[in-house]
Amino acid sequence: MLVGYARTSTIEQASGLETQIAALEAEGCAVDDIFRERVSSVAQREQLAAVLKFVRRGDTLCVTRMDRLARSTQHLLHIIEGLENKGVGLRILDFKGERVDTRSPQGKLILTMFAAFAQFEREMMLERQREGIQKAKLEGKYKGRAPTARAKSAEVKKLSAEGISLSQIAKRLEIGKASVHRILNA
Repeated sequence: MLVGYARTSTIEQASGLETQIAALEAEGCAVDDIFRERVSSVAQREQLAAVLKFVRRGDTLCVTRMDRLARSTQHLLHIIEGLENKGVGLRILDFKGERVDTRSPQGKLILTMFAAFAQFEREMMLERQREGIQKAKLEGKYKGRAPTARAKSAEVKKLSAEGISLSQIAKRLEIGKASVHRILNA
């Protein structure tokens, strides 16, 4: 049986999730056998855990791209090991322009090599990003994100003076309760 997993990072990426589901259905996954979620790859992914528990010997887990499944090469290899222990294959529909299926030795080799390259590429991109930010800071062009809570200090103090609770202040001004506490204790 083909079982699908689709994921986007945010609610705003609804069309991306729909595109993944359509590709998984076209591959042969039944609508009821596609696990889906909108959550960051670094967060707790309940549907990923559920699909990994659900699949049985002889099944194939299908995803549209590797980055929808795993955060890193190590994470991907851990998932593949768990699937292999259960007798489950993994099929990635678009992996750097290739279709990869771990049920073949070639598929395992390609997947491992491309996953390593993908992680290397990501780390290089992050390094270039850090260098760019550092350069911009030195040139005075990068100031970082504007602090939202500090900009509302006067409002926080005014509401507190009116006897409004920390929780209510935080809710009204859409800032964290800890920020309200920090402003009032400064």
